[in-house]
Formats: sequence, C-alpha cells, structure tokens
Amino acid sequence: MSEPDELQRPPAELRFADELARLDADDPHPKPKGWVRSPRAVRAFVLGDRTREITPKFVGHASLVDRAMVALATHRGLMLVGEPGTAKSWLSELLSAGISGTSTLVVQGGAATTEDQIKYGWNYALLMSEGPTPTSLVPAPLYTAMEQGRIVRFEEITRCPLEVQDSVLSMLSDRVMAVPELGDDGLVYARPGFNLIATANTRDRGVNEMSAALKRRLNFETVFPIADREVELALVRRSSSEALTEAGVPEPVPDDLLEVLVTTFRELRAGQTEDGHVMNRPTTVLSTAEAVSVATAAGIQGWFLHGRTATARDLMGSMTGAVVKDDLDDLKVLRGYLEQQVSHRSGGAWSELWEARTELPLDP
Repeated sequence: MSEPDELQRPPAELRFADELARLDADDPHPKPKGWVRSPRAVRAFVLGDRTREITPKFVGHASLVDRAMVALATHRGLMLVGEPGTAKSWLSELLSAGISGTSTLVVQGGAATTEDQIKYGWNYALLMSEGPTPTSLVPAPLYTAMEQGRIVRFEEITRCPLEVQDSVLSMLSDRVMAVPELGDDGLVYARPGFNLIATANTRDRGVNEMSAALKRRLNFETVFPIADREVELALVRRSSSEALTEAGVPEPVPDDLLEVLVTTFRELRAGQTEDGHVMNRPTTVLSTAEAVSVATAAGIQGWFLHGRTATARDLMGSMTGAVVKDDLDDLKVLRGYLEQQVSHRSGGAWSELWEARTELPLDP
C-alpha cells in the first residue's frame, strides 16, 4: 500500500499506523477470539490516551464505544444510526481498524447495490473457460471478511432494496455463506473475529425499511450530534486545519470565523438561538461534518482564488451551499436568520458576516 502522504484519504489503519504500533507494543489485556487487539486497546485508539500519545479520534460518549465493542464481540452485528454527519462511518472505520487491523472491507449501500457486490461475483472469462471453480470466483467484502475473520462495513444499508439487505441474514445467524455453484465445496464458514457493522442515517428512514429478521440480528446504537459547543468548535478547528494543510493552504480559517460558523450551524440546526429565541429551521441537517466542509472550502477559496486567509465572504458562499440543497425555501430561512439575528450582534466576525449577505443569491 502507498505511503499515507501519497493518498488523498488513507484508511485509519494506515493513517494512524504509529499509534496502533504503540498500542500493540503494550497490550497485555485479554482479547476476544479473532481480535487483533484487546477492547481496552481499541477503546484507547478510538477515544485517545494521553499517557501513550494516542490522539482522540471520535467525539462521543465512551459508553457508546464500549457497547459497540461488546456487540462486535458477540454473534450479533452492530447497527449505527443517527443524523447525517454524526461520524457513524468514521466510528465504523475506527472500530474495524482497531479490531481487525483493516477497515477497507466496505460495501457502499445504494439503490444500485447488488448481492454480488456484497457476497461474491465471477470472473466471466475464467467462468466460461473453466466453469465455476474457486479460481473463477471473485470474493466481495462479506466473503473476504468471513474467510479471514475480519469485520465488514455496510455503509447506508437502508438505501439498499429490502431483498439486498436480507442477503446477509444467513451469514449473521448461521455464520456460513453458501456458494451453490461450487457444489459440496461451496460453503464458507466464518472464522473467529468476523462480524458486521452497518450504518444508516435517520433521514433515510422509510426509504427501504429493514426487515424484522435483520433487525433482530443487529444491536442498534444511536450516534447523536455533539452537544457541547466548545467541543464541536475544537473539532471543526482541528479537522478543517488538517484538511487545509493537506490541500496546501498554509493558514487555517481564523478562530472568530469558525466560532461564527459553528454558532450559526448549531442555532439553525436547533431552531433556537443560544439565548432562547425560537426561529425557523432549514430542512437540511447542518452537521459538524458539514461545518468542517464549509470551513475547508472557505479556506481553499480564500487562498487559491484571492491569495489570503478566508474571510466572511468566502464563508458565506460555502455556507449557502450547505444550507440550501433540496428546498429553495431554506434560502429564506438563512436570509431571515441573518436579518433577525446576525444583524443585531456586535463583534468583528458577526459584522463581517452581516456585510457578506450580498453573496447570497436572490430569492427565487
């Protein structure tokens, strides 16, 4: 595999290889069968451990991480649900990297996902010449995870049709996959360490409901948005600075602009200002991940297009795209927020954001 600095987005096990090596060098605790590391080491990897210079990577309750690991140590899979942008996929990746040593066995759910993308397919050239043999079979992530005793990640499982979701039922209950084309040799038994982490966001609820049979085979855990404003601000600051550094931007977004961005997103998301004033909410989910994306885009725009640090005008352009997606009425919500809340707030960054309202497109 390439070095991390040669990749746009290295997987967690490569990006944090040094930290994992430090944990491996000092991990005397018991491990569930098939796990590369103990639950205590995985917990330190995900939540951080200052004594061993392990950085915190997920902002959330420690009890959530503990319950997730307990589920994965059993024969029940793990289902992470929550609003978009609450780091469900990131938590899934971290857990897979810590437990299995790899996070790249991934199925990306969607309307076009098929069963052979989950279980196995065929090399049709070999299939035509040799027939169905182990050499002509092309393993998909679930097949590989069972064969190697690793964790497979099923992202956005509820975006898949019901019959595609249910294709994993026998693997979760009987821990065996049948390949009928291979006859008597076509049974793949799960090795110790195999399990599944699925994710789904609550905005997709009702698109493809999960069957009761599949729900019974998964432990459900809800990942909530970050409650603490200062914690969210610190995360946006750190993540956007890292993204800008990787993009070649030498200066981060100024702190006062980040405070304005995080406060705006939190108030619009809640439909209420910090002093208790109730207001309209947009239909979009203004998550922490979206705030990081907006800050990063503003920094890139300021540096590469204007040769300077990001300003409120750069922020406004990116913020508009985050707020207004499917419903054009959300533009009125954003404009109303600026007129009713931002216009009355004193301070350099708030005043700059109010002046930058001219960057908004005209109302439809």
